[in-house]
Amino acid sequence: MNLYIRYFDDETVVTNLDDAFAFISTFDNFQMTPQFVEDFRQYAESSMPYPKRYKVHSRVYFIVIKTTANTLEEFKANGKSNKDDEAAPAQQDHKKAQADVFNAVNPGWYETTVRFKRVFVNDAGKCEYLESDFTARLKAVSPQDSYNRVIDYLRSREDIDPRSQFPSIKGKNFTYSFLGLKPMRELPI
Repeated sequence: MNLYIRYFDDETVVTNLDDAFAFISTFDNFQMTPQFVEDFRQYAESSMPYPKRYKVHSRVYFIVIKTTANTLEEFKANGKSNKDDEAAPAQQDHKKAQADVFNAVNPGWYETTVRFKRVFVNDAGKCEYLESDFTARLKAVSPQDSYNRVIDYLRSREDIDPRSQFPSIKGKNFTYSFLGLKPMRELPI
């Protein structure tokens, strides 16, 4: 396992501890004590995959990262390709799957609950936020449609201050359940 070491703009990838200690010895105001050498050696030889930072002096650190790269260029290329190749498509797939669930056409009755922060003006004239739940049974063509209709209804009510904060459809403060195609007694919406 090789080590990537960075101190401000100085950085390198080393393949052995001697090269690492030689690089670290160039840091201003840093003394390599026997305790530091032993701790650094234990970190380098351990199976712990996490980066580690070492204090040079007050609020100044250098960082050490274990890597399989043999050169600095390879390390930087691996970091860039990992971010671009793996994280972005996985994140896009998750967002697309989530959007597909909310936009899936499934006409019928939905029970939709929204927890939002409702604004009240107190006696001193200051705004206070109070978590409020609103539940409605309504006919909609998709979960997205039921969400939109409930939020539009709440925003149109005169007793709800326009400064109230409504949740995202993707958050935990919006829930829905599909009740089926049978007509039901509709609540306020």
